[in-house]
Amino acid sequence: MIPAGNNPAKTAVTNAMTVDVEDYFHVSAFENLIAKSEWENQECRVERNIERILALYDQHKIKATFFILGWIAERYPSLVRAIVDHGHEIACHSYWHRRAFNQTLEAFTEEIITTKKLLEDLSGEAVTGYRAPSYSIGEKNLWAHEALERAGYRYSSSIYPISHDHYGMPDAPRFAYRPVADSPFLEIPITTSYLFNKKLPAGGGGYFRFFPYFISKALLKRVNKKEAQSAIFYFHPWEIDPGQPRQAPISAKTRFRHYLNLNRTEDRLKRLCQDFNWDRMDRLFLSAE
Repeated sequence: MIPAGNNPAKTAVTNAMTVDVEDYFHVSAFENLIAKSEWENQECRVERNIERILALYDQHKIKATFFILGWIAERYPSLVRAIVDHGHEIACHSYWHRRAFNQTLEAFTEEIITTKKLLEDLSGEAVTGYRAPSYSIGEKNLWAHEALERAGYRYSSSIYPISHDHYGMPDAPRFAYRPVADSPFLEIPITTSYLFNKKLPAGGGGYFRFFPYFISKALLKRVNKKEAQSAIFYFHPWEIDPGQPRQAPISAKTRFRHYLNLNRTEDRLKRLCQDFNWDRMDRLFLSAE
């Protein structure tokens, strides 16, 4: 086995490793099954999963960005401190995991301001990054970028340039761009790549569990080598947790999407850590600002 951090086959480009810190019962697919008032009664498994993720990153000398749900941070402040103590970036993933396109400007603004302050108070670090739940910034609510910029954020990673039945803005730029006129504020989309002239999602999540690893690796390598761009990869702590409580009743599509290959994700992440170079979002995209 090639030692961590010493793989000669790695590309020279450094990519952004990110984690959306939420638990299995927070996902949008379960929002009509598990009411927010019932979250307190669920078995919370995020702490043990984050411990495993931090250990994996320590082993491979990787620093990452953790987009944390305010609901999680408020209840598990030691988790926030542990992430900071391991040298990772703290960023915002909203408080209630409400999709941004379902909110008014006023409600969205209040949530991003209060959650930013909460995360900064708990971490002792400035919070400059935001990711909308379920990539819910798109053509109908591009006003969210200006709201984020006014609230003191410096970047968003909330757009996935694909077609999906729940989210996606397929015509959006594929790489980092400035969505607010006369502002350095960045939108940093989740990575897509091409296979046989077809644009495919390459940035992680359910697609990382669905595609065989060699496909994910090939798509990311193409972004690094052929386009000389940094990729943005993401996953959730519950995706390395095949022992999580099973939900019912749910549709066959939801069951497939949520539970597919949970038992394989951690091993794939280990290979991903070995095969590519990784760092925090702020270091990759804000250092030159």
